[in-house]
Amino acid sequence: MTAGPAPYTTRRALGDSDLAACFQVRKDVFVGEQRVPEEIEYDAHDADAVHVLALAADGSALGTGRLLHGPAVADRAGGDLTAGSLGRLAVTREARGLGAGTALVRAIEDEARTLGLAAVDLHAQTHALGFYERLGYVAYGPEFPDAGIAHRAMRRSL
Repeated sequence: MTAGPAPYTTRRALGDSDLAACFQVRKDVFVGEQRVPEEIEYDAHDADAVHVLALAADGSALGTGRLLHGPAVADRAGGDLTAGSLGRLAVTREARGLGAGTALVRAIEDEARTLGLAAVDLHAQTHALGFYERLGYVAYGPEFPDAGIAHRAMRRSL
């Protein structure tokens, strides 16, 4: 049996329409499903972050994530400017189980390598720890709340 083409592609978000698609996925998942207040979902880091998209063959957005780097990570990676910070990873309900989350993490890691970063940190919701562990991330530090949801810090060297 020959595998068909992947049901999606991933790429760096380019331009305003791509950013709008990223923000809509985040709104659907974090604000709509997880009840994160909209006013804290979007922040000043969005302007300088590298955003990635998972897109269906028809061009519709299936998922997104972002990579913070440089001074923006000072509070997220213990001041380590050689690490990027993966965040706002979200996959639409209809695309879950297709591997888009894994593909988005790998796309963000590729962007981090392009920027010359040595590691990627993230703040994982505790229910997602196993997902990130399977991708090579290691949890460190205590559990903490973010937007009322339990998280742990994690890191993967590139």
